[in-house]
Amino acid sequence: MAANPALIRNMLRTYGRQVTTARRLARYRRTLRAAGAEDEVEISREAKRRELVHKVAAEIVESLIVTGSENPVVVDIKKDLEAAFRTKFHFAYPPEEQDLQIFRLLGDNDAVEVTGPERVRVLETLWRIALERVDETML
Repeated sequence: MAANPALIRNMLRTYGRQVTTARRLARYRRTLRAAGAEDEVEISREAKRRELVHKVAAEIVESLIVTGSENPVVVDIKKDLEAAFRTKFHFAYPPEEQDLQIFRLLGDNDAVEVTGPERVRVLETLWRIALERVDETML
């Protein structure tokens, strides 16, 4: 099978550009290291853990609570929130909206949107409960 010389030339030209770019980057990194510009950021294990707890809690609050996940941690968080406010809530991202909407469930088919200062209190409580629960369950 014969190879097309134009394709081979194009492939070699591309490879040559990649090698040249890699050399430039390596030289640039060596220069930075020599100048002491690369600072190593050392954070403690506790800070790393705290950061991970915040990420997991944010994921729970932003998506899992809304989708109605059956994850035991999510179920516990919802129960704690409902116990704190003595009511059931429904969380939703309506199709045309960017912001999370919170509804207080009054009956089987009746709900009222939570707004204003009460909405802020619900979100703050939800965040606090999520952080506590994730912190308890993480190894």
